[in-house]
Amino acid sequence: MLQNLHIQNYAIIDEISIDFSSQLNIITGETGAGKSILMGALSLILGERADSSALTDTAKKCFIEGSFLVEEKDAVRNFLQANELDNGAELLLRREIASNGKSRAFINDTPVTLQQIKQLASLLVDLHQQFDTLELGDSDFQRDVIDALAENASNLSNYKAVYLQWKKAQQDLKALQTQQASFQKELDYHQFLFDELNELSLKENELEDLEAELKILNNSEGIKASLSKVYFELKESEMPVVQLLKQMSNQLQGFAAFHPSLDTIVQRIQSSQIELQDIASEVESINDTVLYDENRINIINDKLSLGYKLLKKHNVQTTNELLQIQADIEQKLQAVLHIDDAIKNKEKEAAQYLAQATKLAENISKNRHQQTKALAEKVNKLLHQVGMPNAQLKVELKDIALNDFGKDDIEFLFDANKSNKFEPIRKVASGGELSRLMLCIKSLVAEKMDLPTLIFDEIDTGISGEAAKQVGIIMQQLAATRQIICITHQPQIAAKANTHLFVYKNAVNNTIKTNIKILGTEERTLAIAQMLSGQNPSEAIIASAREMMGN
Repeated sequence: MLQNLHIQNYAIIDEISIDFSSQLNIITGETGAGKSILMGALSLILGERADSSALTDTAKKCFIEGSFLVEEKDAVRNFLQANELDNGAELLLRREIASNGKSRAFINDTPVTLQQIKQLASLLVDLHQQFDTLELGDSDFQRDVIDALAENASNLSNYKAVYLQWKKAQQDLKALQTQQASFQKELDYHQFLFDELNELSLKENELEDLEAELKILNNSEGIKASLSKVYFELKESEMPVVQLLKQMSNQLQGFAAFHPSLDTIVQRIQSSQIELQDIASEVESINDTVLYDENRINIINDKLSLGYKLLKKHNVQTTNELLQIQADIEQKLQAVLHIDDAIKNKEKEAAQYLAQATKLAENISKNRHQQTKALAEKVNKLLHQVGMPNAQLKVELKDIALNDFGKDDIEFLFDANKSNKFEPIRKVASGGELSRLMLCIKSLVAEKMDLPTLIFDEIDTGISGEAAKQVGIIMQQLAATRQIICITHQPQIAAKANTHLFVYKNAVNNTIKTNIKILGTEERTLAIAQMLSGQNPSEAIIASAREMMGN
């Protein structure tokens, strides 16, 4: 609810502060008094773009601030939390415009973007101005109206969850099918690469091991000759090294008791003898294993040749890298074998989600169809009350493919003259017709759509008498549960006000300024009487005004 609007240095407004009631606030005044200026100022804190030409006194900045009460507004609280803004029962929206045209926006004294203040304002105020045809002709608004009456909120929430799962399953299925097509294109090539590697049948580090073995085989004769010579010198020559060490040990051992260091020397010689004897045995064993094998050399050369070729082909350096490539290719080949099953499972999953979404959409559609006739009848009845006896509304629902909101295309059709030629509202309704049509629809769905503060700017254009009275009654009924602010020229509407605000001009230092005040009971009576008959109403007119207010 808008509690207070403070305006400073805007157009011909010097400085005013307006307090609003929580029910029906009516704004009246002579033509040109500044009512449209008031709406222009209000529009600025609702996110409209600023214009420096609105500043009369360029030495001062323009300042417009609205104070809102938002105690039970979950959407507002969620917005403030999401944007890390101060959250409380009272909310301040402010715009400041400098003389150079630059403007700043604030929410609870925190600087924000114009988009942020506009987004928040949409949760607080519904501003309906004359010739504002966009919202009523908008398919989203029309669908929201029907769904509010059909109480589809829970159904839509469940539907959207399943619908998104279906869309996700479709995307996954398409990705799998694309992957399958790609696999099929590369299948033969991958199979060839795998067969090539598989036929070589490599083991871990095998190429490196074969290289080492080949070096031994190619040098086997030299290795064998060296090993034989070493063994011969150690154990089989005329003076074998092992035997000489044994003799040395025996020779020194007889004198070990006479010199303290000889015993250690003897032990070291004996250790060397044992070590060399062991070396001789190992040399003999190695010598027995080193054999020149031409056939084995040929086998190794052939495998290495193929191995080197594959290393170069795959641009790697080691056997293990080739084995990893082989494993990767095998995984791709396995994926080809399993992707058909994956596609079948995903098709089944998508079909299940589609069936669920279709069932939910049909239930939503059923609820919508149940409301269309009742809505049209109620709106048409209200249209008759507000001076449009020949106007008719019809709601058309058509089946379309599933979308974010179900399976219905919703269109509000309008016939202004009982011609039975119904056309979309946005194409045929005039500004005045749209204003009253919007009032009728909003009055029916205000509770269920949780509409914010409603502001109507000259919704009474083109009506008078009983029709104006009925518009006032509808507004009065709406105002029982929410704040209404209405600019009007009709006394029948003004008479229904809980708070009557009067806009007027006065001269200050030879300068015309716009001002506003709240009228008391007698002032209201006079203002309504003047709206009925002119500047100097008779006692009878004043009595009529008083009766109008009493009713």
